[in-house]
Amino acid sequence: MYNTYYTYIMSSPNNSTLYIGVTNDIERRVTEHKSGSIPGFSQKYNCCKLVYYEEYSDINQAIEREKKLKKWRREKKEWLIKTLNPDLMDLGKNITI
Repeated sequence: MYNTYYTYIMSSPNNSTLYIGVTNDIERRVTEHKSGSIPGFSQKYNCCKLVYYEEYSDINQAIEREKKLKKWRREKKEWLIKTLNPDLMDLGKNITI
């Protein structure tokens, strides 16, 4: 059986705050962010817009990537996001609550 894991970046509506996480179910996790149902950083700062994600078959690789991205400076994170999503569109807009 092939499992899929995601390292992803959510932003606030005005892109002022970024949240980086890992999940094995991107649709469920984005829905949780959009609904604000999980207390914590992303709820506090309204990180409800999926702006970037990467797919992995190994959870350890996904977690390692998350840790690496969290250490990056803001400018480098913005550069990475814009390589996939130059207009900062909500890539999770078709995921419903």
